[in-house]
Amino acid sequence: MNEHSHTMHADGDMHGHDMHGHDMTAQLHAAHGDPHAVHTQGEHAGHSVAMFRDKFWLTLGLSVVVVAFSPMFWHLFGAMPPMFPGSEWIGPVLGTVIYFYGGMPFLKGGIGELRARQPGMMLLISMAITVAFLASWATSLRIGGFDLDFWWELALLVTIMLLGHWLEMRALGASQGALAALAALLPDEAERITGAGETETVPASALAPGDLVLVRAGGRLPADGRIEDGTAELDESMITGESKTVTRGPGSAVVAGTVATDTSVRVRVEAVGDSTALAGIQRMVADAQSSSSRAQALADRAAAFLFYFATGAGVLTFIAWILLGSLPTAVTATVTVLVIACPHALGLAIPLVIAISTERAAKGGVLVKDRLALERMRTVGAVLFDKTGTLTKGEPDVVAAATMPGLAGQTGGEGATVSGDAADDGALVALAAAAESESEHPVARAIVRAARDRGLAIPAAFGFQSSSGRGVSATVDGRPVRVGGPAMLAELGLATPPELGGAVEGWKARGASVLHVVVDGRVVGALALEDSVRDESRAAVRALQGRGIRVAMITGDAQQVADAVAADLGIDEVFAQVLPQDKDQKVAELQRRGLSVAMVGDGVNDAPALARADVGIAIGAGTDVAIESAGVVLAGNDPRSVVSVVELSRASYHKMWQNLVWATGYNIITVPLAAGVLAWAGVMLSPAVGAILMSLSTIVVALNAQLLRRLDLDPRNVR
Repeated sequence: MNEHSHTMHADGDMHGHDMHGHDMTAQLHAAHGDPHAVHTQGEHAGHSVAMFRDKFWLTLGLSVVVVAFSPMFWHLFGAMPPMFPGSEWIGPVLGTVIYFYGGMPFLKGGIGELRARQPGMMLLISMAITVAFLASWATSLRIGGFDLDFWWELALLVTIMLLGHWLEMRALGASQGALAALAALLPDEAERITGAGETETVPASALAPGDLVLVRAGGRLPADGRIEDGTAELDESMITGESKTVTRGPGSAVVAGTVATDTSVRVRVEAVGDSTALAGIQRMVADAQSSSSRAQALADRAAAFLFYFATGAGVLTFIAWILLGSLPTAVTATVTVLVIACPHALGLAIPLVIAISTERAAKGGVLVKDRLALERMRTVGAVLFDKTGTLTKGEPDVVAAATMPGLAGQTGGEGATVSGDAADDGALVALAAAAESESEHPVARAIVRAARDRGLAIPAAFGFQSSSGRGVSATVDGRPVRVGGPAMLAELGLATPPELGGAVEGWKARGASVLHVVVDGRVVGALALEDSVRDESRAAVRALQGRGIRVAMITGDAQQVADAVAADLGIDEVFAQVLPQDKDQKVAELQRRGLSVAMVGDGVNDAPALARADVGIAIGAGTDVAIESAGVVLAGNDPRSVVSVVELSRASYHKMWQNLVWATGYNIITVPLAAGVLAWAGVMLSPAVGAILMSLSTIVVALNAQLLRRLDLDPRNVR
């Protein structure tokens, strides 16, 4: 690969970043066939999603039969259940099976909370179903003369709890499922090139760093690496979400699972196994699923409070009714209190919201490493974007051309205009592209890309040479052509012609890099190259400002470069000429103003700033540094995804509090009613009504959480 000589003007960031998310790929192999790769919170105390699913369906089937033969249930409708000899034992027998088979996870969890002296939801659930179980057997065996046939309530309690845990665990595992779906895109085999230059087919898992692999047209890359030979249009949509193919040539970093659509390439493997980026992302998602959050901690405290509240209320209820001389009413009211206080609605209030929001985020290309970061995003008052590769593309583009008159007539070139005369400008870009065609420098690729985008015919070039620090030269149509910066002009003893002076000075004033094109020893034109702004960045800035969030930009570029980008985007504040190690101080400066700050960067030079910010967001994700320093990682490079994170954070917070208020408030109101505080007014909840209300509360919480699925996180729809 030729070492290009061009010098980019005051744009230190431009060369140091690869913002295509290449490193992210990788660990797709780590997800292949590794039973330990997926380790999520979805395995409650060692229980699997499949176990809860199977228990739910069997318990549901048994519950239907129990309810169908429950006298108390039919009594609600003024009717009697079907009767035949032995039918009265259907409830006790099936109810006992339901209690031990379906209720065992909760019974074990309750015992664990007792041993840890940390009463909470599992203990209260197990207490509720145990009280219902014992009271129902006492009634079935006619012990004490009670009419407490709770078999159908017990069945519904256990069934609803199993359903809730199954839904929660399935949602928690969804983000891992999205990664597993990516893993399925990896080829099982690879063509490894041997020392003799021949190919051998090996399992993809057998590849090691340093191996050279052949990827044929239409084939998927088996590992992360760099192209060593060949140029291909790669479909990277599985990583970036962009359907448009991207040209990758020698020296380009490429990622596993992407597709070489048109031609074959040879790739030198750089990362395999646990060292790849996807393995890190999988660990990050697992950490997110197990990480605590303020809202979850609040729910746990509420559950502990509810345990003491329900237990105390039950004891007081029993004592009060005993003093009133009614043992049957005392037992009935106490059992109703303990049953109705079952906190499953509270248990679902936060976990389901977190699980669904994490799942929705993952499907939208937003990987939440730290749930606290997602919660804090709703309070962010300022978003600080790194410029290069985040708001801009991170690579140079030809943005303007200025040409000496008559160039098209001299060269026969023609094409679309950049600026000035259309034919002359087209001829200039075509000449420069011809001279640069054999170079792999980003500047050279930008010029060649500009010619192709304009539909120009690039002439053949011969005798390519690169002169370090000066430029390139080649023979085009039999004439010597040189392309380079100020050092080349000084070496040739040339100066910018007056006809081009105005344009060139204007470009320099806004921080663009300027290259001159010399033909036959005469300057025939100049090109301006800039790290162009992403179209998506404009929409992102507008959307954030529309939500009351201040937008700032930080860069190591010269002030005039930063000001030009900021003016284009309408950014509120600019920090320019900032060294990477000093970026975190700018974050601290914003925080000292009382602003909660989200820092958006590439996770490499921006690591200290990402760590300092209230919320660190790595864009164009995948590097180990991004995983370590950011709380939220965006799978693609679209800055509009930051707006999606804000929307998700706000929506999740509202759902959490809606569910928490509903679940807690429901218990605080219904438990006293079940205890009989309004019995004097003829208002007292029966055990059957209490069980129905408990079930309805759980259903309301679950359905409310499911409404998060309607949230549109597609960055393309950000307004």
